[in-house]
Parts: sequence; structure tokens; C-alpha cells
Amino acid sequence: MNSTEIKEHLYGLGADLCGISSIDRFDAAPKGYHPCDVLPGCRSVIAFAIRFVSGTLACNTAVPYTVVRNILSDKMDKMAVQFCIDMEEKGILAVPTRTNSSEYDENTGRNRNIISAKHAAEAAGLGTIGRNSLLITPEYGSLVWLSVILTEAELEQDPLKPRICNDCNLCVDVCPVNALASIEMDQTACWDYAFGEVKRDWRINCHKCRDICPFVFGSRNKQFARPGTFYQDFV
Repeated sequence: MNSTEIKEHLYGLGADLCGISSIDRFDAAPKGYHPCDVLPGCRSVIAFAIRFVSGTLACNTAVPYTVVRNILSDKMDKMAVQFCIDMEEKGILAVPTRTNSSEYDENTGRNRNIISAKHAAEAAGLGTIGRNSLLITPEYGSLVWLSVILTEAELEQDPLKPRICNDCNLCVDVCPVNALASIEMDQTACWDYAFGEVKRDWRINCHKCRDICPFVFGSRNKQFARPGTFYQDFV
């Protein structure tokens, strides 16, 4: 199968965006979290995305946002597994990396997925990482959920996107715990506040850095921007 056929297969399973990167774009990956650290014979990295529900940002409760996040994570894991099964039937070895998971990296003191989905998506040409540490896509802004598949197939890679974020620093200023004061996000401060300090329950109680971004929506979501927001039509 070629790159076009690979992407069409994922679109058929429900992906909204799909891109491919060769392994040579991952030279800067942290030790232990390079695609070849997971799959030694990896030649290509496939990143795919599903659009997040825009209406969750208009709610006065964090419940819809959290429910959508959890459902999309489960849905994308199932899509990735089915894709890998389908590929094996065609003689192609591919493995999923789980959509929403992390482990503690003792080398850096940070929690990481075994492959960073946002960095893989940037390498695969889906979008670019903004100052708020989120991937921003032209089509859906940062309202996407991401997953990554590794394969031994050597596939044609997609071109990189030009940088979208304009470093307006609105996300930096709005963060209630100054987690974005440095270029590398203070992960502990962010997670403790969003998942713990606010209400100490299962909800994701803070996503202000996403909400305030001028590029949060995108060409296919811009009709949902509310009056008074900072939305910028960049496509």
C-alpha cells in the first residue's frame, strides 16, 4: 500500500486528518521515546486526528469537555487497533501507541506518552505546535484529538506546515498557575491545577490556554467562535 491508500484507509475508519512522517524527522526525540525505541524496525510514523466538539468550550461546566476527551480517546484507540489488524492482513506490520497515556520519564522528570502525539502530528504535516503547547491545525485549529501508529512500511511523507502560532502570549497571560511562563510548559503545575486543585474530581477543570488562542477554531470550526473571543481567521 502507498501513502494515499494508507490515509484513505484511516479516513474510512473515521479519521478527520491523517499525515505521514518518515523516521528521519524524529532525531530530537527524547531518549527512550524515539519511534525506533518502541518499534525497532519503524520506518514511518502515521498521525491521525479527530475533530474535538467545539461546543464544549461554550459550556459553564467541564463535564462535556471531559466526556468528549474520554470517548475520543477510546474511539481512536479502537480505530488504531483495527487499522493495524487490517494492515497485517495486507502483510504490513504496524502498531498503535495509545491515544491518551503517559509514563514517567526519569531522565527529564516529565510524563510522556511512548511517542509524543503532538510532535508526531507536527512531523506528519498536520499542523504546528503553538505557544500553549497544543497542536494547531489549519482545518480545526487546536480542537483535535491525536493518535499515532508506527509501521515498518516505508511510506512517502507529507510536507511540513508553516508555523501558525504568532506568539501573542494570550495563553501565557491567562494561565492561572503560570505554567507557560517558560518555553517548556510546567507540566506539574498545569496538571495539578486542571485535574486536582480546582475541584479534585474526574473532570478536566481548566483549558484556558486552548480557549483563548486566536487559532483555537480553524477554517471548518470558525462559525462556532463566540462574539468577543480572539478568533483569527488564518485560512
